[in-house]
Formats: sequence, C-alpha cells, structure tokens
Amino acid sequence: MAEDAPAWFPSTHDIARSRLAALATGLGGGSSTQHALDALRKRAAADPAWFWSQMAEELALPWDTPPNGGLDLARGAPFAQFFPDASLNLSTAAIDRWVDAGRSDATAIIWEGDEGGTTEITYAELAREVALAHGALAKLGIREGDRVALFMPLIPECAVAMLACARLGAIFTPIYSGFGASSVATRLVDSGARLLVTVDSASRRGRPVPLKAIADEAAAESPSVERMLVVRRLGEAAGVVPWDPSRDVWWHEALQGASRAAPSRARTAACDPYMLIYTSGTTGRPKATRHVHAGFPVKSATDMVLCFDVQQGDRVLWYSDPGWMMAPWLIQGTLLLGATAVLFDGTPDWPGPGRLWEIVDRHQVTVLGIAPTAIRALMRHGENAPRAANLSSLRALGSSGEPWTPEAWWWYFREIGRSRCPIINYTGGTEVAGGILACTTIEPQYPCAFTGPIPGMDASVVDGSGNSVTGTVGELVVRAPWVGMTSSFWGGPGDGHDGHDASRQREADDRYLDTYWRRPGLDGMWVHGDWARVDETGAWYLLGRSDDTIKVAGKRLGPTEVEGAATAHPDVSEAAACGIPDAIKGESLAVVVVPTDRGAANDKKRRSALAEEVAGAIALALGKSLRPGLVVVVPDLPKTRSGKVMRRVIRAVLSGDPDLGDLSGLDQTGPIDRLREAMGQFNLEHDRAEAPSAR
Repeated sequence: MAEDAPAWFPSTHDIARSRLAALATGLGGGSSTQHALDALRKRAAADPAWFWSQMAEELALPWDTPPNGGLDLARGAPFAQFFPDASLNLSTAAIDRWVDAGRSDATAIIWEGDEGGTTEITYAELAREVALAHGALAKLGIREGDRVALFMPLIPECAVAMLACARLGAIFTPIYSGFGASSVATRLVDSGARLLVTVDSASRRGRPVPLKAIADEAAAESPSVERMLVVRRLGEAAGVVPWDPSRDVWWHEALQGASRAAPSRARTAACDPYMLIYTSGTTGRPKATRHVHAGFPVKSATDMVLCFDVQQGDRVLWYSDPGWMMAPWLIQGTLLLGATAVLFDGTPDWPGPGRLWEIVDRHQVTVLGIAPTAIRALMRHGENAPRAANLSSLRALGSSGEPWTPEAWWWYFREIGRSRCPIINYTGGTEVAGGILACTTIEPQYPCAFTGPIPGMDASVVDGSGNSVTGTVGELVVRAPWVGMTSSFWGGPGDGHDGHDASRQREADDRYLDTYWRRPGLDGMWVHGDWARVDETGAWYLLGRSDDTIKVAGKRLGPTEVEGAATAHPDVSEAAACGIPDAIKGESLAVVVVPTDRGAANDKKRRSALAEEVAGAIALALGKSLRPGLVVVVPDLPKTRSGKVMRRVIRAVLSGDPDLGDLSGLDQTGPIDRLREAMGQFNLEHDRAEAPSAR
C-alpha cells in the first residue's frame, strides 16, 4: 500500500495560517515546523494533563468554574477524569459566548434537505431556538439527568435538541435514522429514555420514510418513553401521521408554548454526562458510550483545529447521520470554534450524480468529509459531475470510517481536491470522541496513509507483548488517557442519583474494561481493535478490524444484533454474521444461518426461500441499508470446543480466502467443508441466474 513519495506537500501559506503550526512552535519548540510538531506529539504523550490544559486555553473554554487541576487518575487510566473540579455547559461554550462576543450575525448552521430546501441560522437565531427548546423540554417534565432519544435525520432541529438537552442538564442519545423499530427500541430501553424526539417522515431520494410510525412501534416496546416530540419535516407530503394525543406533541407547538424566559441553564460539572452514543461490538447488546460536557466536544474541536485547521469563517460539511459519531462531532466541534456546520439531509447522488459537489459550490464549503465507501459509489458516475461544479472553496478534504483503496483515494484527491487539497485521513471512533490517527495540513501526505497520532493521543502499533513495532502488522493501542474518551459504558436505567443503578454500572464498567483495557500482554493500554502498520517512511496505515465488528458503508455494526434478527425467524436455529470485502461498500454484510429443520439446507427451493426471508427480516429489524448482501444456509456452524462460533473462519470462507488461520481451537472440520460446499452452490446458482439466456 505504501508509496515511494508523498502525493501532497503543504505550502508556505498552509503553514502560515495553521493554528497547529503556531501551537507546535510555541509549545513544542524545535528548529523547524516538523521538528516542533514531533516535539509537541512527544510532550503531549508524556504529559496529557499539561497538553489538555493547554488545549482548553487554546479553545478559550468559558468555564463556569475554572479547573484547578487537569487530570484525576484516582480510579486509574480507564476512568480518568479531566478538569474534575471544573464546571462547564456545552450550550454556553457552543452558542452563548459567540453571541456575547458580538458574533450574533455569524452563520452557525447551513442546512440543505433531500428535496433541496435550504436554511441558514445565525448564532443569535440558534441561541433563541435552543432557549425555547430548553423551555419546552422543561415543560414536558424533562429534568437534569433524564435521557432524551433523538431519532431523526440531520436537520437543524436535531442540533437544537442536542444543545437544549445539554442546557437543561439532560442526556441525549442520537439514534441512526435508518434503523428499524427493534433496533430503535433496544436503545430506548437500554438508555431508559423518557422523551423521544422524531419527525413525521424523513425524505430519502424524494420519497417519504415514515419515521414517526417506526418511532411508535419502538416506543410500544419501551416502557420508559412517556412523551414524543415530533418535528414537522415533510408536512402534507408525509401523509397521515399516526398520533397519540396523550403522548405526542408537535415540536413547533411545544416551542410556541414555551416561555422565552426559559429556566436557568444547568450548572453542569465538566465531567457530568451529556450524551450517550451507541457503538456495536462483537458480543452482547449495543454499548452506550458515555460522554461528558468537557469531553467529546473538546476533543471534537481540538481535532478540527489540529488536523483540519478549522477556524472562524470555515464551513465544514461531513456527510453523516445523527446516529453516527461524525454528526455530533461536526455540530459540536464547529460551534465550539465559532465556525459554520453545513448539514446535508440527503443522498450525495440524488436527484443527480453531482448533488454533493453542487452543495459544496452553493454553500462555499471549505472542509468536506466523507467515507471512502461513498467516494467509491460516486466514482461510478464518472468525472463530469464534479468537474461541472466550482470546488475552489475547498481547502481540505476529510475521510473516516474505513481504510481507503488506492483507486478511490486518488480519485478523491484529483477530481475533488484538484490535486491541491490534502486528504485528512482520520480514524478513531465513537468511544474515542474523534481521532487517534490523522493527517494534518502542515505535513506531507502519502496516499491512503496517516501522518501519525494526533497530538494528545499516545498511540502505538504493538506486538502481543506490548512492544512498539515498525514495518510489521500489530495492534493499534493508546498508552495514556485523553480528553473525550468515554467515561465508561452506560449502566442502564435505574434509580440512582445519576439515572442508573450502581450494580448495573459496575457490570457496565467491567464490560468497558474487558472491551478496551483487558487484553493479555497489553494490560494498561487502550486496545482499539484495529490492525495497523508503520512503514519505514513513518507513514501509518490501518489494515482492518482485529475483532469481529462489521463495518458496512462506514457504519459499525455488531454481529449479535444481526444474528438476533436472523434467529427471530421461526425456521432459523443459529446464525453467524460477518463482513466480507465489497468493491463499493468496503464491507458487505453476510449471514450464515442454520435452519431448524437441517434438511432444508440440502433442498434448493427451501434454502433459497429461507435465505430471502432472513435477508428481509434483518432489513426490517435493522433498516434497509443494512440488508445482507449474502445469506448462506448450512446444516451447522464452525465452532470452538467451548461452543463459540468462529466468525473469523466463516469470514475467510465466504471471502474466498484460502488461509483460514489458526484452527487449533476448532471442534471439528466438517462444518467448514459444508460451508465451502454451500458457498460453491450459491455461486453456481448465482452465476446461472445472471447468465444471458441461450438463443
């Protein structure tokens, strides 16, 4: 994957405007900008308390109570608390201070909808809307510590709801707008959400998607949900909207009925939780990462400064959904910096292949972020669409979600960046609150690579004993805590003072430790679950997940959720889900199922019917975008002697990889042979179905 020479070099202008260059020179020292940056990375890794205190000063955070100390390690690195004695509220940091500083008329949010409507909101207008929403939530009985679920597309009201919850001291949890009812319900139940905010319908490629109806179905399975706040997104185009007058309230009516003299803003501690955002792992239910007021937002803004050089006047668009971390990252990071968040609630190639590039042109976007999957899909439309748009406003491109393929990276660089914009490769995760590795605007860049750890992230590639390695594949780890790391997993609803039960929280803490901190030979390190390599040039590369997590189109998905949806079918006894390589999506969802009647696996008609039904059931449960591309029916699954399904082996067989890895733990080889046979039958039948008719 490594290239002999960088594809992009920073100009003197790039370095001169860079806040990172100024920080590195001032804090790191050194004889050149690169030496200063290297020194800053080293010093930040050695002294995270110092570094994050410096970044708090750089961001000029408007503390209610300024911090006296930077870092509390009383419970060890996994439960580190930054700014433990300080008070800060996200809404003040993101809105109020800019209004108070005379920037009321500056643009905070630009929104464009699927159907083409555009809205611009100033910081003063955003402040008014948040104040009214704050009052509306209080009037609905939402109190400090209550959970509020947001099941909605990326519309301005989504940002308003996030900030209003923070202002009240409530905890919001964003949910992917493409999920089916059962996945939404899982998160409602786990969080114990009292209020669900949704829309009448979303718009996807010009067609209404009945989110309110899905929300109703999910709420019926979630006893904690007492009220539902509904944004009129499509109005008459949504058709008849199901309604429960004892529970449901229109968003606009709630805000109209709210007093402009809203309740006083909550005086939240810097370490108080304000957001739960779910990430799926390889086992168990989805995990709610718990983020605090001076955590995720500070990390988001810091990364925007250090990696993308975002400043006031920048307009940042990152194509995402509120349920995935890059949307909260976009909203919170830009607003903390006094920049402009460009929200796009639509599809990049609808109604025409140039839609995304037209948005960049129309709104003069300066920083554009997108997943490699989306770029691969847009490449199919050719070069005419991007060449028809004026993309001269762009100064930096971003990418996240998955590793690049060289072809897609070069297309993005040449056709969208015109070979003059750096691609800021950026990787981390929901639980990280941003990036671990990235590029910067002041360092040369190799295709598909990262220039190194983001300052403040003490990252290494290590072998099984925790020794740093170069030139060979190893685990990506972080050796020291950082601002933004999840404060643990959410323990589930309960009666505790902070909204959940102490015993459940202890269980969640153990799950959190087991997930990231307890790896034989790597104790005391955050093990992120990615294979990585540092080459001889110093460039860093990601090589895929080291666990069973599935990533479809940049969306992380745990196999347990998929398998649960498959085994809910009455004719399925077992299931195993994995990701397999896909030319467009990067990974495609594949599922292997064992029928209740094992004989069905040997009957072509029954096998085909069951595969189609299972695919439909999964799409219904998880959302159409997560419909599996492959369903294979087999009489049994490869397992370890202890009964654990060997997803790694299944993935290798389905991908056509002859190297199945270590099979010493395999109970018996028969299931592998039968899986290979079933895959061969599938390919044969598929080829016949797609072959042209004989003439």
